[in-house]
Amino acid sequence: MDFSITPLTDEDVPRVIELCRTALDLREDAVEARQIVTRLREQAGTGFVATVDGSVAGVVLGSIAHRDKSVGHIDLVAVRPDARRRGLGRALIGRAEASLAGLGAAEVLLAGNPPYYAWPGIDVRYTPAVCAAMALGYEQDRTAWNMTADLSYDESPALRPTGPAEQRLAGEGVTVRRATPDDANALVEFARSTFGASWAGEVAHSIDREGAGLHLAVRGEGEILGFAAFGSSRPSWFGPMGTAPTAQGLGIGGVLLRRCLREQHDLGITRSQIGWVGPVPFYARNAGAWIERVFFLYRKQL
Repeated sequence: MDFSITPLTDEDVPRVIELCRTALDLREDAVEARQIVTRLREQAGTGFVATVDGSVAGVVLGSIAHRDKSVGHIDLVAVRPDARRRGLGRALIGRAEASLAGLGAAEVLLAGNPPYYAWPGIDVRYTPAVCAAMALGYEQDRTAWNMTADLSYDESPALRPTGPAEQRLAGEGVTVRRATPDDANALVEFARSTFGASWAGEVAHSIDREGAGLHLAVRGEGEILGFAAFGSSRPSWFGPMGTAPTAQGLGIGGVLLRRCLREQHDLGITRSQIGWVGPVPFYARNAGAWIERVFFLYRKQL
């Protein structure tokens, strides 16, 4: 198969979105193709499209790590099903690697680049992508997982009412509410100082934006005790969330979590993906969530 590879342009984006609706094999990814491409495009340091007979048949997007400018990321690779096993994927990744090296990268990760990412790594069900990574010399670095919260029925544990817990917290001087744009600066600073710069970016992108939201807990005149967000990267994904160390044990996290899940439910989302999970027991206990998506993360020295 003859194909050509050219730098991605703004004019290519609509065709790339349509490609991803076909080329992302898992339905939960394909239905959010527009949001995935748009979000990743915001940070892309490099991007290329492969065309066959004038039609877009593949795409790759890459970026430089926000924490370490010597590390590059492959954020998205997608090849049309009828064009696979023809060398397009390998050629696209090769072009992206060369471009990232030109931007200063000494190694490349097939892993999410917070705060802008669509997956932690390669979903283990994307077998061709796993095979391609191994063939191209990438070594498995870590494993990550998502948990799923079922929002499809009113009696779901994920949708348990938070009213009684909120009343209890109010008695202790803690108010739980949805964030407004006026909260943005304080929330970003709280996230940055307490949890790190990457969460600060996700927090900023969750406030006052269609398909996203953030809920917070404050004490007194505005001391932030915790927050929970959804929709920063993808509408159906929950996170990040965090509680100040001094406020842990008050039950704030479970309330914030379920307030966000309720809002996702009200937006028509039936399954929330809790991305890149750390505390598995917390989400299982507070939302009846279970581990479902598992990801391999890879790295390669250039």
